[in-house]
Amino acid sequence: MAPWCPADSTKPVFVGIYGAVIGGFAVSALFFLLSSFSSLAAPPLPIPPASAAAANLSGAVSGVAQPETMYNRPIWKPPPRRERMPAPRAFRLTREMVGARARGGAIVVTFGNHAFLDFILTWVRHLTDLGVDSLLVGAMDTKLLRELYLRGVPVFDMGSRMATEDAVWGSPTFHKMGREKVLLINALLPFGYELLMCDTDMVWLKNPLPYLARYPDADLLTSSDQVIPTVTDDSLENWREVTGAYNIGIFHWRPTEPAKRLAKDWKDLLLSDDTLWDQNAFNDLIHKKFGYPVVGEDELVYSYDGKLKLGVLPASIFCSGHTYFVQGMYHQLRLEPYAVHTTFQYAGTAGKRHRLREAMLFFDQPSYYDSPGGFLSFRPNIPKSLLLDGAHTVKSHFALVNYQLKQIRTALAIASLLKRTLVMPPLWCRLDRMWFGHPGVLEGTMTRQPFLCPMDHVFEVHVMLKDLPKEEFGPHIDFREYSFLENPSLPKQVKESFLEVELCNEHSTRCSTTNRTNKGAPVLLPRNSTEQTLLDIFKPYKDIKILQFSSMVNAFGGFSDALREIGHIYYDMYWDEKPGWKPLPPQTKVEDHPPWLEISDKPWSIHLVKIML
Repeated sequence: MAPWCPADSTKPVFVGIYGAVIGGFAVSALFFLLSSFSSLAAPPLPIPPASAAAANLSGAVSGVAQPETMYNRPIWKPPPRRERMPAPRAFRLTREMVGARARGGAIVVTFGNHAFLDFILTWVRHLTDLGVDSLLVGAMDTKLLRELYLRGVPVFDMGSRMATEDAVWGSPTFHKMGREKVLLINALLPFGYELLMCDTDMVWLKNPLPYLARYPDADLLTSSDQVIPTVTDDSLENWREVTGAYNIGIFHWRPTEPAKRLAKDWKDLLLSDDTLWDQNAFNDLIHKKFGYPVVGEDELVYSYDGKLKLGVLPASIFCSGHTYFVQGMYHQLRLEPYAVHTTFQYAGTAGKRHRLREAMLFFDQPSYYDSPGGFLSFRPNIPKSLLLDGAHTVKSHFALVNYQLKQIRTALAIASLLKRTLVMPPLWCRLDRMWFGHPGVLEGTMTRQPFLCPMDHVFEVHVMLKDLPKEEFGPHIDFREYSFLENPSLPKQVKESFLEVELCNEHSTRCSTTNRTNKGAPVLLPRNSTEQTLLDIFKPYKDIKILQFSSMVNAFGGFSDALREIGHIYYDMYWDEKPGWKPLPPQTKVEDHPPWLEISDKPWSIHLVKIML
C-alpha cells in the first residue's frame, strides 16, 4: 500500500516469506473443508484445462458463447446457490486462470487482505463501471478469498496466510505486502500477458488500457510522486524533469525479457536485505543505468540495465493524493483523470477511505447513508478577509483554520447533544501540509491559495473514528464527509427528510420557539441556546433525517456540565523548551490561541494544530 508517512521515519521490519505466491495452499484446505458454505448436492467446480481457457478467451473475443466456469463467470455474478465451495486448488494462480480473464493480452491485478475488502470492492466496481472485466484479485487470507468468491469477484489465493488486520505503514504486515507484490509480479510475467499492477488504495476513473496501448515499445510504465507538472497535455512526463520517486502503486509491465530481469532482481534484492522498502529498492534498480532516450520514442528512457525502456505516467491524470486532492491539477489543465492513488495523506487507511469519500469515489454499504439518529449539517461562515486578504503566512493560515474549527467544535457539541451524525463542512486552508519543512506550498506546483483542503490536513481522522474510552474522551461523535449530502448513493427518503434551522436573536419577537406554524418554514433557534432549549426545540423532529443549520456562530451556549465540554489542544513546536509542558486544552479564553511561530527564515511544516474530541 502507499505510504502515509515518510520512509525515513520508521525502520522497516522484515517478515520472512514462507512460501512462493503460487504455493502454500495446504493450510487453506482445512479452512475450506470446515467452511459452512457447502452442499452435498453439487460437486466442486472443475479446473478448466489450458485448452478450455484458451477457447474461452477466443470465444470472448469472437462472441462465441463458452461454458461458464468460476474463471470466466461475469463479475458480480455470485456462484449458484447450494454449490460447494471449490477446492483450494481451484484458486491457484495459473496461466489458464489469467488467460480466461485477460482481454487483448492484458490483465489488471490488485491484491490485499480482508482489512481492505471495502477498498477492493470499490476498485472492482470502478473498473466494471468502465466496462473493464479483465481483472483478478489476489487474496492474502482465506477470509477475503471466500468473501470475494461469494460476491462474484474473480479471485485467486496468494498462499500468503496473512492476518486480516490493517497494514499500517511501516508495520510487518505492510512490508510483507510489499514483498508479496514483488513475488506476484514474478509469478505473473512468465504467463506472457501485459500486467497492470495496482494497489488497492487507488481507483480507476477512466479505462487506462487504451492509454497504455499508445506506448507499445515501453517495457514498463510507472506512476510517480511527481508534484510539479513536466507536461501540460496527456503525454508521458518528461523523464528528464521528473524529481519525484517512481511510485509502485500503479505500474504497467510488459512480459519482455528486460522487464522479467528487473522483476527477478527486485525480488532477489528484497529477499536479501530485510531493511529495504520495496519502493526504494525499485527506484534504486531503475536508476542503475539511466538517462539515454529511446531513439524515435523520446518520451521513453533506457533504465535499469540500459535495455529496459521506461516511461513515466503523467501525474496530472494518473494522480497522486497531492495532484488530485490538493492541486486539482487535472482540472486546472482541463484534462480527464484516469486514476487517483491516495498517497500524500496523513491518517492511515482511514484517511485514504475518507479522501475517496470526500471525492464521492468510495462505494459504502447502504447503512452508511442512513444513520439511525439522523444527520446534522451547517453552512460555514468564513469572512472574506480570512480567505483572501493579506499574505499567506502561518499566522493567516491558522487564523483561517481556527475560525472554522470553532464552528466545527460547536457543531460537534450540538450533534453529540442531539445524538446525530455531523456532516463536516468543507475546510479551507491557506498553506499545504507535508511531513517535511516547506515554504507554505511546494514551489512549482499548481496549488492555489486558498484551497479546499482534505480533512486529514487538519484533523486526526483515524483517531476520531476509533472507539475511545467514554470516561476519558467523552461520547463518540460520528461524522461524514463534507460531500455526503450530494452523494448519489444517498437514499431519496433520507435526502427528502430535511429541516432547515435558522438562528435568531433570543429577544426578538420573531424568535419564538413555537413559531413554526407553516409547513416547510425553517425552525428558529435562539443564539447561544442552552442544552435544554436545544433538546426541547428538536424533540418533535427526532424522525427528521437531516437538520441543516444556517450557521454555527454562537449557536450553542455551552454544556452545563463542564466535564462534557469539547476541548482542543494546540501543538507547540517548542514544547521541549517549556518546562512542565503538558498536552492540556486552554484553561482560559486568553490562552485559547495557537503558539504563533516567528518564521523569518524557517519554512516550518504546517501541521501544528489538531482537534481532539
